[in-house]
Amino acid sequence: MKRRWYLLGSAGLCAGDQILKSLTEKKQDEKEERKLAGPVVLRRVSNKGMCLGLLSGQPETVRILSLAASAAVTVSAGAALLFRKGFLKKAGSCLAAAGAWSNTADRFIRGHVVDYIGFRLKNKKLAALTYNLADFYIAAGAFFMVLDSIRSQFLPHRDPRQK
Repeated sequence: MKRRWYLLGSAGLCAGDQILKSLTEKKQDEKEERKLAGPVVLRRVSNKGMCLGLLSGQPETVRILSLAASAAVTVSAGAALLFRKGFLKKAGSCLAAAGAWSNTADRFIRGHVVDYIGFRLKNKKLAALTYNLADFYIAAGAFFMVLDSIRSQFLPHRDPRQK
């Protein structure tokens, strides 16, 4: 797969999440919850901190950490794209970069991350959690990178010149 498709895909995913966040802020009240499909609901939550509201009272620290993490995952994606092989590593790092930059953009532009996907569950603590697509991009990217790491441990790359 050509490198540009990974980059365009990352940019498109980031933009798509930003569009959904903007629509959520414009059309969804903070207290409102709309059923989407099955246990999935749409709700609007403004998260001023990191994951699960961590460091919510320290917005500057959150912005700096978010920017550093986004830069690190972008460097990782860039390094992965230098090589011909490694679909899982390339896809995973580009997904993670898309999610990281979308949430970082929120922190710098809005001052908080807009979360809008929740689940109706019996467990009240889990039901209270709300996500956005960027969070799913980061999770999927991490999963792909772990798969790549496991694959490389058990199926190391063989040089075709060796017999």
